[in-house]
Amino acid sequence: MGRRPLNICMVSDFFYPNMGGVESHLYNNSQCLIQRGHKVVIVTHAYGKRRGVRYLAGGLKVYYLPAFVVYSNASLPTFFCTFPIFRQIFIREQIDIVHGHQAFSAFCQEAILHARSMGLKTVFTDHSLLGFADASGILLNKLLKFTLSDVHHAICVSHTSKENTVLRAALDPQQVSVVPNAIIAEQFEPDPDARDPQWITIVVLSRLVYRKGIDLLVAAVPRICQMYPRVRFVIGGDGPKRIDLEQMRERYMLQDRVELLGSVQAVDVRSVLVRGDIFLNTSLTEAFCIAIVEAASCGLLVVSTKVGGVPEVLPRHMITFAIPEEDEIVEALRHAIGRVGDRPNHPELSPKRFHAQVKKMYSWYDVAERTEKVYYQIADMPELPLIERFRRYYGCGLVAGKLFCLVAAVDFLIGVVLQWLWPRENIEVARPFPQETYHALVKENRRTANGELGAL
Repeated sequence: MGRRPLNICMVSDFFYPNMGGVESHLYNNSQCLIQRGHKVVIVTHAYGKRRGVRYLAGGLKVYYLPAFVVYSNASLPTFFCTFPIFRQIFIREQIDIVHGHQAFSAFCQEAILHARSMGLKTVFTDHSLLGFADASGILLNKLLKFTLSDVHHAICVSHTSKENTVLRAALDPQQVSVVPNAIIAEQFEPDPDARDPQWITIVVLSRLVYRKGIDLLVAAVPRICQMYPRVRFVIGGDGPKRIDLEQMRERYMLQDRVELLGSVQAVDVRSVLVRGDIFLNTSLTEAFCIAIVEAASCGLLVVSTKVGGVPEVLPRHMITFAIPEEDEIVEALRHAIGRVGDRPNHPELSPKRFHAQVKKMYSWYDVAERTEKVYYQIADMPELPLIERFRRYYGCGLVAGKLFCLVAAVDFLIGVVLQWLWPRENIEVARPFPQETYHALVKENRRTANGELGAL
């Protein structure tokens, strides 16, 4: 690499075993950064019995901290209460850069605030788009403005997301980079034998929530089933809108043509996708949508609402767009069904060709390399004096600016008290993960397994 390895702490409320694009981004980007020689730890909240410290593949260390979850796996904001435990982790792991993910994550925003009070470098990645008119959007945008006023750099997953974040947080566009999501293409290879030739199968994999346009899906499914007797739907995912899908299936007696899988584990996503001919995404807002990339890699033709950063993701021959309205989605599905039926006469629609093209376009190694450049860009930046931090917070608004200055001052004073109660030099530094020993054991286990298979 030519420069010293960095110790990086990724922070978000959203991580495995929960499923989603943020979770996938955190895990895969971290694994590739580890392969590039950096140390990465992840901090998230506890998920059921998964709490404490866990090691995942490759030596990725995860802190599952106790927290009160309020909605959709987002923790309750506590402002200063998390400072002691975050400080212990940052010092124990000798963290250089704190990288927060997702504006909806209270852990992310609190970790960035505490890291700045400790003089650490910070990065924020935004994975979502938000509006400016509703009350929740206004409140969240104001909080995001507070967080990003003192962050060293921001990353967005699409150019549309960048424009949205720059407007919401009133940032200098030069302080924001675009680094897209990616997939491990080898894990999403087509399998023509998995499809049922008697049916044209439309696959949906999504959180079953309003933001994902499930109301549009509920309206479109019975209309398509009535038009095409050979079309069926396979729907994976869970959420509050699942009951609407179940009621729709009962009302139109589509039990044999609409399969509801419930929550789908990450390891099972490909096995669901390869069953389909068409992938449907009905999101009302989307910064990137990694699901459509996974589907295209598996050879599915994609139908998606034309929202957010989705038009930037795939070439036009792989995807059919619709505005987020019922009639438009039905029409886009009709067009896609016609293309699928005539696929043998169109070599550009070959699943293998889809997979090869997606493999060239998206790679986590490329994402990690671009993220690393951001880290090194900010690593040597001089630390701002406290008065300059206050000046930035004060510019957040006539009333909010004063409140934010007060919050930052209190957080800084808590840091001083914590240093007095638990001096940095008295906190034990965590031992580094034995990468060389780990990789030697992995190789030995693979060699042993291959030998046993050969004997069989």
